[in-house]
Amino acid sequence: MTKRENDTNKIKDLIPQMLQENKLQKGMDQIYVKEAWASVMGQGVMNYTESVSVKNQTLYVKLTSSALREELGYGKDKIVKMMDEALDHLKITAIRLL
Repeated sequence: MTKRENDTNKIKDLIPQMLQENKLQKGMDQIYVKEAWASVMGQGVMNYTESVSVKNQTLYVKLTSSALREELGYGKDKIVKMMDEALDHLKITAIRLL
């Protein structure tokens, strides 16, 4: 049986290291973006949201309602600001409503 090392690490310190080593951060970022979208926009908008993703600091949101797409288009700057605040480690600079 091998001897254990006595180094103790907190799990909150190990998780970011594990994500980086296994190149999982992009996938986790997509999950964070979806959760932030649901939190910021609410259930009413989520009912018409097909997909949410981020690429190159641009948020891509695919909606099933053209009327909602048009309505949200008027508040793009405010949505970008709210999403940027909700996502601490990601920077959102633009939004594309599809």
